[in-house]
This record gives sequence, C-alpha cells and structure tokens, in this order.
Amino acid sequence: MKLSLCMIVKNEEAALPKCLGSVKNVVDEMVVLDTGSSDRTPQIAQKFGAKVYHFEWCNDFSAARNEALKYVTGDWVLVLDADETLTQKIVPQLKDAIQREEYILVNLLRHEVGAEQSPYSLVSRLFRNHPEICFSRPYHALVDDSVSVILTQEPNWQVGYLPDVAILHVGYQKSAIAQQNKYAKAQAVMEEFLLNHSHDPYVCSKLGALYVQTGKIVEGIELLARGVAACEENYEILYELYYHLGIAYSRMQNPKQAIAHYQAAIKLPIYPILKLGAYNNLGNLLKASGDLKGAKTAYETALKIDSSFAVGYCNLGITLKAMNLYVDAIAAYQKAIQLNPSYAEAYQNLGVVLLKLGNVQDSLMAFHAAISLHQQHNPEEAKRLRQGLQEMGFEL
Repeated sequence: MKLSLCMIVKNEEAALPKCLGSVKNVVDEMVVLDTGSSDRTPQIAQKFGAKVYHFEWCNDFSAARNEALKYVTGDWVLVLDADETLTQKIVPQLKDAIQREEYILVNLLRHEVGAEQSPYSLVSRLFRNHPEICFSRPYHALVDDSVSVILTQEPNWQVGYLPDVAILHVGYQKSAIAQQNKYAKAQAVMEEFLLNHSHDPYVCSKLGALYVQTGKIVEGIELLARGVAACEENYEILYELYYHLGIAYSRMQNPKQAIAHYQAAIKLPIYPILKLGAYNNLGNLLKASGDLKGAKTAYETALKIDSSFAVGYCNLGITLKAMNLYVDAIAAYQKAIQLNPSYAEAYQNLGVVLLKLGNVQDSLMAFHAAISLHQQHNPEEAKRLRQGLQEMGFEL
C-alpha cells in the first residue's frame, strides 16, 4: 500500500523540517499545499522531496485540506500539521494497519506536548484515499462526517485505532498560541460556522472550550451545555464537553459542579488514556476540598493509565504529604523528577518534605535545583523561594 503525506502550510519554515524529517522514510509521497507563505516554506518542502502546490487562503481549513487531497496519489493518506511530528515507535503499527483490508480510517493518539490541560487527544489523521472522504468544518477540519456517511452505505468498512502515541503536537503550548494568534483566528471562524449550526456538538465543544480559555466563562458554559444536550453517542465529543464544563465551573469557583462534570466524563466508554486530564483535575478538586483519599485514588488511577505522567506523580506527592505519608510522598516526587528533570515544582515540594524529616542537606539540594529551574521560567518564584529559605536561616 502506498502512503501519502498530505499537509497545508503557511509560513512554517522553522517547524517544517522537523515535521517532514519525521516522515521522510515512512511515506511514499509528500503533498504540501502552501496557502500564501512569505518565507521559505515552499523551498524547504521541495528540499525534502515534497510536491508543492499553491492555494489562495479563504479562511476555511476544510477547503484547503480538500484541495490538498486532490493531489494525493497514494492508497492511504496521513495528515500532519507543521507543528506535529510522527513518532518512530508507531511506524510498524501504522504500516501494519494500512495493510488491513477492513479499515477505512485509523484514529491516531496525539500527545499535546506542554499543554496545560488534557495531554492526549484522538485524531482522525490516517485514512484511505477513498473518493467520498473529505474534510468538513472551517476550523478543526476533520473527515469524520464523511466517514460516518460512508459507513452507513458501505458497512464492510471499520474504523481502527492505534493505542500508542503516534503524533507529537507542540501547537498548544502558550508561546505557540500567542505567536500565531490562534485564539482570535479560531474564534472568528467557529462563530461564523455556529450561525448555521447552532447545536452542533463538535463546534459547541471547541468554541465553548475556547470561550472558557479566554475568560468568557458564562458564554462557554452555555455552549458546552448546549453541546451536551445535543450530543448522542459520540462519546469522545461528549467527554470533551463534560471535561471543559469541569474546567469552566472550577474557574467559576463552583467545585461541586466541576467535580460532577469530571465524574461524568470519566464514566464514558472511551479509551482510558483520553481521560487522563479529567482524573488529574478531579484529584486537584478533591484535594482542595479535603477529600485526600479520593484525590489519592484519582491520581493513582491516572498513573495506572499512564505511568509516565509526571504531573500526576507530583500531585500524588502533595496529597501523600498532606496525609503525613512522607516516605511515599518523597518517592512520588522523585518519580516526577525522574520523568521530568526540569520539574521545578517537584524539586520544591521534595525539599519541603525532606526538610520536615530533618534531612537538611538533601533538602537544600532540592531547593537549589528548584530555584535554578524557576530562575529560567519564573524568576519571581525563584526570588520568593530564596527569600523564604534565607528567613529560615539557610543560605543558598
């Protein structure tokens, strides 16, 4: 089976080499549609052997992606954005999947690197080059709608899923969002779509979450609740709606409602790794309410799902410390640091517990590491921590 990469790009000269480099030995063809770059994006794509085409941007991601699909000649299509890379671990599974006769679409697990909220998402980025498959929706374009129609007409097809992380995505990091003005672009396009699709659960989820993220919390809750009411059996979308309602009510200082929505989210029959953010946020709320046993269970469940979840270990450590389980707390902080050596908060919390146990030397080493890491990204916290230690009679 011949596999084609299909991309739309604009002014991505910095990110594109890493993206294309991750697939150059995996795909048989690279199709790159440029939507108006003013930098060297087209030349870089050509340097990697891509077929480069041009399209005038019309504020519609689906229109651009469907234009790019016209140039694909492979049997299967892999869609990536420039801020994404394919993991090498997934390649054997991916090649195996496209040989399966029953699959029309294979969902891929994407890791949202550095995202403040849910660290994993499921994306429909690997599909057959079927004449009826096309993208829909002007923002967050996806092929799911057309695939659903095909499945009703051609029930011999199935949708598959690869359980390991296939795509690394850096576009939800704060710096990337600010640099590309993603919030404003997304809001404008989705609000226009909403005018004619006022009860579409998917757009209610995406735009409602965006409203919450940008401080329009009441409007966000209204849209998310509307999406829940309209959503039927698409459990992944329903999970997102409940999850973002949890975030919204947390920001409204309504922990009872937030907890209820996170609990509704984790009960849904979706892939467990997609629930990681809900378990972690639920643990935070339970911990803040004094339900330490419930918080501990939530964090431990998250870590059973993903043993590499450093934030979960740090939050578990905080909970164990509050339960006076200091040795277990130290182990949790150390695991968090092992997974993420730049985790300033884990070092800082480790220092607190070690100091409480009278292990001054190791405590000061942990605090020193925390201050050094805070100095790089949060100098005010580094200053506060250093002053606090000095007031206690310690010099760093």
